This record gives sequence, structure tokens and C-alpha cells, in this order.
Amino acid sequence: MTVSLPLVFVLGVIAWAAIKFLGVRLWVAVVIALFGFWLSHTFLAPAIESGTRSGVVVNGIHE
Repeated sequence: MTVSLPLVFVLGVIAWAAIKFLGVRLWVAVVIALFGFWLSHTFLAPAIESGTRSGVVVNGIHE
């Protein structure tokens, strides 16, 4: 059985858990999210996208 979850959803759950259980402040999570948003509009965006696509392994198969 294959389960498909968007990466944004998984990262959102991780961020929520970090805020709830690890005591990370909400403003820190917002700053990290804004940094990622601004980074996606730079020349590094294609390299980051290809790195995340080639680095994701699902069921032993590279996506």
C-alpha cells in the first residue's frame, strides 16, 4: 500500500510537534518558514528542489 503525503503537510506536523512538545517558540517557527519562502525565490531554489526530489526515498525507490 502506498501512502502519498505532501512534504508541506509532513513539515507542518513536525513544526507543530516542535512547538507543542519541544518548547520551540512560535516566532522561531515563523522566522524559519519565512526564511524558506525567501530562499525559494533565489538562485538556490533549483538546487534545493532537485536535492529534495533526489533525496526522497519511498519504499526503497527514489522518487
